[in-house]
Amino acid sequence: MKKVRWGILSTARIGMDKVIPAMLEGVHTEIRAIASSDIVKAARCAEKLSIPNYYGSYAELLSDPEIDAVYIPLPNHLHVEWTMKSLEAGKHVLCEKPIALNAHIGEELVRAQRQYPHLRIMEAFMYKFHPQWKSIRALIDEGAIGEVKYVESRFTYYNTNPDDIRNQREIGGGGLLDIGCYCISLARFIFNDEPRRVFGSIERDAETKIDSLTSGILEFAQGRSTFTCSTQLAPSQHATIFGAKGRIEIDIPFTPFPDNVATVTCHNASGARKIEFERFNQYTMQGDEFSLSILNNTPAPVPISDAVANMRVIDAVFESAEEQRWITLPKNA
Repeated sequence: MKKVRWGILSTARIGMDKVIPAMLEGVHTEIRAIASSDIVKAARCAEKLSIPNYYGSYAELLSDPEIDAVYIPLPNHLHVEWTMKSLEAGKHVLCEKPIALNAHIGEELVRAQRQYPHLRIMEAFMYKFHPQWKSIRALIDEGAIGEVKYVESRFTYYNTNPDDIRNQREIGGGGLLDIGCYCISLARFIFNDEPRRVFGSIERDAETKIDSLTSGILEFAQGRSTFTCSTQLAPSQHATIFGAKGRIEIDIPFTPFPDNVATVTCHNASGARKIEFERFNQYTMQGDEFSLSILNNTPAPVPISDAVANMRVIDAVFESAEEQRWITLPKNA
């Protein structure tokens, strides 16, 4: 079975704790190298995860001819820069979300996709690869809850550590870019459309100035979505999809634990139907599906244009909160 040879740019915690261990279990993924600006740290991480090669700079890894693709879990403000450098080095790229600090910067990657049509670029929105969403789409398409009119979601955690990159505004910290992006992506997926206008409300931390509590309203042609995300509330995530004839409840919509049961419940006139999904690692599937697109020379599972479209909505929420008014999104952007 063919495998894509991967390199990892950064020893970030998300990679070390979740993504790399999951990709090591993949059918089509082989982790060959990891890089850090600190070669001692790179060596330590390589030893911990049994990765054969390590480098003391990202550029060294990109020059390795044995690497086909890279995974980038760097801080948000470095995503586009190192995605571009990776493409220039001839590597396919799976980059953590959000793909950029704003849509304008992200557009550079849409142009790069045209410049490097033989290379794949994808934003690492792993939740899309969990089978619960395929099941939810099937329920909606078969009319189990009637026409979808309203989507409600929340995603929260508590973290006030000023040294954490998620609390550093200048490099892309804050709740909306870190977790609110999931809520927006979910609404766009369910309605299979882009919102016509949005309204945002933001509360910022007094010291770090990051958005610590953000709520938004997204108006679609078919219905509406509301969401709340926070970096200073008790950990929680949930989503409900309301239709004219029923609703779908998703207990852990974005980060279901791979060793636990994920549960989706459909409520309608026939009663409550619970669907359970056992032992599934969405990070593993994300790596395998992206690797298959490389091996089969097919488009990436999710186009980079979708990541930029999500950023446009995020930008509009920020703009709305700043100007305290509804923001209309351009059609066919």
